[in-house]
Amino acid sequence: MMISYQELVRTFPNTTAVMLGMGTSVTQMAMREFARAGVMVGFCGTDGTPLYSGNEVDIDVSWLSPQSEYRPTTYLQNWVSFWFSGDKRLEAAKRFQFIRLQQITRHWTGVRAQRESPFQPDKVSLQNILERARQAMEDAPDHTTLMLQEAQLTKSLYKLVSQTVGYGSFTRAKRGGGADLANRFLYQGNYLAYGLAAVAAWVTGIPHGLAVMHGKTRRGGLVFDLADLIKDALVMPQAFVAAMEGEDQQMFRQRCINAFQQADALDVMINTLQETSQSLAGGVQ
Repeated sequence: MMISYQELVRTFPNTTAVMLGMGTSVTQMAMREFARAGVMVGFCGTDGTPLYSGNEVDIDVSWLSPQSEYRPTTYLQNWVSFWFSGDKRLEAAKRFQFIRLQQITRHWTGVRAQRESPFQPDKVSLQNILERARQAMEDAPDHTTLMLQEAQLTKSLYKLVSQTVGYGSFTRAKRGGGADLANRFLYQGNYLAYGLAAVAAWVTGIPHGLAVMHGKTRRGGLVFDLADLIKDALVMPQAFVAAMEGEDQQMFRQRCINAFQQADALDVMINTLQETSQSLAGGVQ
């Protein structure tokens, strides 16, 4: 299916990212307009999940960044001024994790969540999990320890969420290999979060390779760092609730998009990059 820029603008005003699935294409004129408007364009599989090629190499999502519009330099200069320091990079990683915990608290136990969401976790159990994680992350002496604490946090959250919605036994499958609905929805929702993260990194002009949590050599590491800010808070509970309600992929996709918009997820990512770069660089302008 050929999609014109005019059709997209009319259907989706104020677009920040476009993900083109199987059977779609985009015109040169549309790409020119996307670049002018600063829109990220990604080629992916159906419903935003990965497109696998026919050989041994797999492509998760291929993102095309606009190159005709230059990005601001301030945030990049501040970012690289601290990034080569292991201690400051660890401090930045901890900042990201603390914001992650704040987002979980806000969206799992906030007034709006208590009033509108069918997901109602036990507050005491959640508070204990988050407080243990916060203390352990604060005390982490290096990235390896911090990553271990992050993994433990995620494992505890999966257990709490599955118990809250009555999902039963749950094991997180790697790379979308799970056959159950919750795993499939988690995989799909996470890739939607990666799309927002790619936009946030491009908007601030910070390259994807300058990660603070996912290692210095992992491709696109900063995208994963940014997506982690909101994945647990927004995607995880939505995936389990949708699975229990028997939703299809399109319904779940819309559920995630609504959650991202209501939570200002893109703003959270951009603000985190801006504030971290300015703070750890000592306010260098």
